Amino acid sequence: MDRLYRSEDDKVLGGVCGGIAEKYELDPSLVRLATLVIVLTAGIGLPLYLAAWLIVPPESELENQEQETEDSDEGSESKDEE
Repeated sequence: MDRLYRSEDDKVLGGVCGGIAEKYELDPSLVRLATLVIVLTAGIGLPLYLAAWLIVPPESELENQEQETEDSDEGSESKDEE
C-alpha cells in the first residue's frame, strides 16, 4: 500500500501515528512522541491530529477500495477478450 492510512493494528487513539509510522517505516513510539510534542508546544497540533483522524481513511477501507479497483480491472480485461 502506497497511500497513507490509519492503522488498525498499531493504534492508541485513532491510528494516525501508527499509519504514518507504517508508511514511512518508523518506530510508532517515536511518531507518537513527536506528535505529542507538537500538540503540546504548537497550538495547531491537536486540530491537525483531529483533522487527520477524520480525513485519512482506515486501513480496511483502503484495502477494500484497492480490491474493488483490481476486480473492476479484471472485469474490463475479460470483456476485452470476448
